[in-house]
Amino acid sequence: MRRLLISCVLLLLAAAGCSGPKKTAPALQPTGFGTAITEVSGGKQVAGAGMLLDQPVVVQVNDAQGNGVTGAAVTMQGPAGVRFDPASGLTDSSGQFTTSVSLGGVAGRYQITAWTADRSGRRVELKLEEIALGYQQGLGQQLNRQYCARCHDPESTPERVSNYDNLATKPHAFSEGDTLNKMSDADLAAIISHGGPALGKSPEMPPFGYTLNKSDLEALVAYIRAVSDPPYHTVGVVYAKK
Repeated sequence: MRRLLISCVLLLLAAAGCSGPKKTAPALQPTGFGTAITEVSGGKQVAGAGMLLDQPVVVQVNDAQGNGVTGAAVTMQGPAGVRFDPASGLTDSSGQFTTSVSLGGVAGRYQITAWTADRSGRRVELKLEEIALGYQQGLGQQLNRQYCARCHDPESTPERVSNYDNLATKPHAFSEGDTLNKMSDADLAAIISHGGPALGKSPEMPPFGYTLNKSDLEALVAYIRAVSDPPYHTVGVVYAKK
């Protein structure tokens, strides 16, 4: 038994000696410097809390003439729980940097930052907003895709052909906060349940009261509030904090 204990101790000591200090990622060595950083794509996406955004976030570093800068260092930052892959890197030949973003586990709006440094070392920032949905809002998103998006989303996809252009009265996108934020939750539920005429709107908006139950209606309203642009204000927009 004593020999076994001694052998175990020696193995542990050997393993500890081999582990050594943790390696840190090498510092970026930029070969180019810009004066501005702009969004190419990826802002204002919606995903479930803790989930990966469907599309990567792409930013571009430009010089004073608006041309893309190759080899500029870009770093991504965000609130606790947000993950970037990669979190930093150098821009490509078009001046762009691409990263995949996973949102934190708490529902809400997440403000993420992409930054670079100009030749003098001054930090140049770009702030983007992404939306994480909770369970009820996520259910509303599913219901939207199943029943609403065919008319309320003008863009056709391989999975869904939009009916938007066939309607005389163009439906509002659920993100159109300028219009939908002025409606109460009860009014939104009424027009979804009883159709457009319930609030003096277009009869082309059909009733879904026989299709959706009360919980479904509440989930759809919660989703509409979550994706509103500008944000729907109850007690103010609260960003996830570090």
